Amino acid sequence: MGRVIAIANQKGGVGKTTTAINLGAALAKQEMWTLVVDFDPQANTTAGMGFPRNPSRSSIYHGLLNDRELTEFVLPAGIEGLFLIPSEKNLVGATIELTDRQEREQQLRLKLDPLRSKYNYILVDCPPALDLLTLNALVAADSVLVPVQCEYFALEGVSELLDTLIRVRRAHNPKLAVEGILLTMYDDRTNLSKQVRDDLKDFFGDQVFSTVIPRNVRLAEAPSHGKPILVYDPACRGAESYIQLAQEVIGHDAKGARAGA
Repeated sequence: MGRVIAIANQKGGVGKTTTAINLGAALAKQEMWTLVVDFDPQANTTAGMGFPRNPSRSSIYHGLLNDRELTEFVLPAGIEGLFLIPSEKNLVGATIELTDRQEREQQLRLKLDPLRSKYNYILVDCPPALDLLTLNALVAADSVLVPVQCEYFALEGVSELLDTLIRVRRAHNPKLAVEGILLTMYDDRTNLSKQVRDDLKDFFGDQVFSTVIPRNVRLAEAPSHGKPILVYDPACRGAESYIQLAQEVIGHDAKGARAGA
């Protein structure tokens, strides 16, 4: 059975979308069938995987709120073994439309569970908020990957998210684990990046991935071309880092995701 990994952080601009796209591509390159679910109404993951905004295209919004199977919305994403369920701006309305439903926080889990047998990994790119969409993703997930930008308030933001995970475990998903905390936009020339890295490792120990994602121009350019970095520039440092991250994630499967927060 495939594993569902939510990529979450309530802060924007920390590399969630970049990680969803490029970890998905890197896992597919490791011969892991991978489905990326764009669960953010901004739909940046959808565009970054080569699908420009299209009001006529069905999306995760229609799959979540209607009596239709998510297999109807899966799109091949240009790399063998990589697939996408796209998003759109109307998804923002799902937080209101789900409010009156029974088991409203369970809706994504109920939709994704039948897909687990078809993929090795299902990556869910969450919106930058701790709202009902993110709650659905955390309830559906086996583990959470937390991208963290190397900035001054990084430790505080991660602590807040992990507090939320504890509450989700108690109320909805007792098996939810921490896949890992991922340092993004890392610049080894600056003392700040090194200090954030050291602080996170001191506080969270082996919950921090060994892999770090460097600040990389080619990595930043790739989404505007609708391509994962492994297609846009497979020889750059950013591409190498995501291959290392994919190998680290696959390695977790051999021994189970990291222990909880």
